[in-house]
Amino acid sequence: MTNVTLDQIQSPSDLRTLGRRDLKAVADQLREFVLQSVSKTGGHLSSNLGTVELTIALHHVFNTPDDRIVWDVGHQSYPHKILTGRREQMSTLRQQGGISGFPKRSESAYDAFGTAHSSTSISAALGMAVASRNMGLQRHHIAVIGDGAMTAGMAFEALNNAGVTPGVNLLVVLNDNDMSISPPVGALNRYLARLLSGGFYAAAKNVGRAVLQHVPPMLEFARRVEGHAKGLVSPATFFEELGFNYVGPLDGHDLDALVPTLENLRALGGLQFLHVVTRKGQGYKLAEADPVLYHGPGKFDPSIGIQKPKTPSRQTFTQVFGRWLCDMGQADERLYGITPAMREGSGLVEFEQRFPDRYFDVGIAEQHAVTFAAGLACEGRKPVVAIYSTFMQRGYDQFIHDVALQNLDVTFALDRAGLVGADGATHAGNYDIAFLRCVPNMVVATPSDENEARLLLNTCYQHPGPASVRYPRGAGCGAEVVAGLETVPLGKAVLRRQGRRIAILGFGTLVPAALAAAEALDATLADMRFVKPLDEALVLSLAAEHDALVTVEEACVMGGAGSAVTELLGAHGLCLPVQQLGLPDAFIDHGEQAALLRGLGLDAAGIERSVRERFPDLAPRQ
Repeated sequence: MTNVTLDQIQSPSDLRTLGRRDLKAVADQLREFVLQSVSKTGGHLSSNLGTVELTIALHHVFNTPDDRIVWDVGHQSYPHKILTGRREQMSTLRQQGGISGFPKRSESAYDAFGTAHSSTSISAALGMAVASRNMGLQRHHIAVIGDGAMTAGMAFEALNNAGVTPGVNLLVVLNDNDMSISPPVGALNRYLARLLSGGFYAAAKNVGRAVLQHVPPMLEFARRVEGHAKGLVSPATFFEELGFNYVGPLDGHDLDALVPTLENLRALGGLQFLHVVTRKGQGYKLAEADPVLYHGPGKFDPSIGIQKPKTPSRQTFTQVFGRWLCDMGQADERLYGITPAMREGSGLVEFEQRFPDRYFDVGIAEQHAVTFAAGLACEGRKPVVAIYSTFMQRGYDQFIHDVALQNLDVTFALDRAGLVGADGATHAGNYDIAFLRCVPNMVVATPSDENEARLLLNTCYQHPGPASVRYPRGAGCGAEVVAGLETVPLGKAVLRRQGRRIAILGFGTLVPAALAAAEALDATLADMRFVKPLDEALVLSLAAEHDALVTVEEACVMGGAGSAVTELLGAHGLCLPVQQLGLPDAFIDHGEQAALLRGLGLDAAGIERSVRERFPDLAPRQ
């Protein structure tokens, strides 16, 4: 019986004093703490339940924070946060002023590298390893990467570079949670993994080469036997050709296997590749049965699990897109749906079920997704790329060079545009208006509500060239969505309210808040619908009829929709005061979406207040 408790673990140094039996007790308590904590705050659950033992083993074996651990994506880093002095702060997870849901360098010395986008860990760890080598520091550098993230090209670029980088200590841990732990991953496999990672194996292999090099046929035979023997228990060949010593697969929940294997790999140094097999949701039966449902839940009662809401919630923009995609796919067999590993998040589940031959999940490969769509468009197909705004950044070169430059008919459905709430700055879609509108041939649409989203999806899909429709996470104002495939005039805005002296130009889902402010100010309000092409005739008309213009957008002010308006006025020599309201030149941390917007002055009261302060003579208080 062990007396060790989780609250005794204030830092990884406390773990290093424990024996194997106590580590197992800590693992049980840590898993329960993760479950109870996430059920109260919401957050990523399945992935964190699956990395408990691996996290304990890494911090037990390696001298963190001096040894560096880089968690790829980082959504599986909750056990790491708990063990590195942030247990009491877990109640603030992903809340305004609280700790991040991802590793963050400013938060802890144990967070060696800030992550949230995938497949960056090996590159970052390799850079750290080279720096340590050149500074004469004997450090270990560990990149923990999932099997999904390993599908991205960047991971293989890093492996390829590492293979020709001498004198670095780099351990890549492949956390494979997409396969069951089959019988070969048992006692025999544990023994073989320890043997292949041990000093005896490495020394014996080197001695054997020295002896057999004088007998070339025997040396070649030995090489074949060695490769075959390792191949019996692992797909070693590929990674060893890249210069890594491959070990595994290993049961990632077995501390009796993980700890000695990691100790051996630490002693060996150099380029090491450890393949561990874990199970998402491990230890919580409901999450084991449905890891997708429990991937990123909100608050729930762990004793009964996630329940469907008793009253139907408002339709989200993602659901509006998913239903539109199916309707348009039914009407037009040229439509192809593409997602870079975000089937559920982007709303493509039903489309995959109904049109499997026209559905493509290309994995975490945004660059490939965009150019793959370009290839389809070259052959007369009409691809729709469903992608988060923040991930569109990863395919920007392909968007410019392969799609826009050739004026190809590709529609981009940009989900999670604007602030995303709890996921914070790493996932915020703040920059798409600025980086898309500057590209020739591009259409940039900004729907103000759910029905407008469907109308603008129809319009952009029918446009014979590249186009994007941006919409936020979650629900809008609750507008009724009218089924149909009707379009609206390209580049034409809609006047929602006629007022006097001040005209507010709203872009996107802040239009309802801007309308409420316009009513309080007796201002004119235009729902601009498009950033590009801009409704130049309406803007110039409003400029001629009003004393000042105000632009409102949930995107960065620098280079955004407001900038497009000021550029137009400048081109026509008009010197009219323009107030640009939007997101500031700063990274905005996590928090509840409405609270963040309120704090930035982008709710109705904030917009009204900002306008009155800027134009006190034009908008006097009643």
